[in-house]
Amino acid sequence: MTEPADKTRKRVIVLDTSAFVAGFDPFSVGGEEYAAPMVKEEMSENSMSWIRFKTAIDSGKLKMKSPDKAFLEQVKASATTVGDAFFLSDADLQVLALALELKTQGCSPLIVTDDYSIQNVANQMAIEFTSLATFGIRFRLSWIRYCPACHKKFPANYKSKTCDICGTALKRKPLRRNQLDH
Repeated sequence: MTEPADKTRKRVIVLDTSAFVAGFDPFSVGGEEYAAPMVKEEMSENSMSWIRFKTAIDSGKLKMKSPDKAFLEQVKASATTVGDAFFLSDADLQVLALALELKTQGCSPLIVTDDYSIQNVANQMAIEFTSLATFGIRFRLSWIRYCPACHKKFPANYKSKTCDICGTALKRKPLRRNQLDH
């Protein structure tokens, strides 16, 4: 988890798909809860996570909110900086952008996610997060992509999944580790 919540700001919870998959019950906590529209797209209908999600929406406990495009662009820039841009889904980007937007509106957002890339970018943007089924990240990582066959290195935001020299599937490794902001 990162930076403690500012006591003068209103705490809001932003839920990622992984929160529902891990069994998070929106009715188990007080306060306002939000999800981005793309979160719904990542869940299988008729699954337990879908039922929890739909029940929370239908009851008004969980609010759906699309982030402003400007916040999506800020998140993409931060994700590129730490090298996670290639590994974030559209839903992940929306979750981060929604939390950033709520933060600029004077709230203290807490992202509930087990996704390490979301946690890495959230930490980079000084947004608090917590995990449910995993331990969460201990260091903020900056990534580099590489070819395990010919050892060519690529920037973290390289668009292809394969090496342009030999065609081997690319892997990623940490370029550097930074202490988490607390």
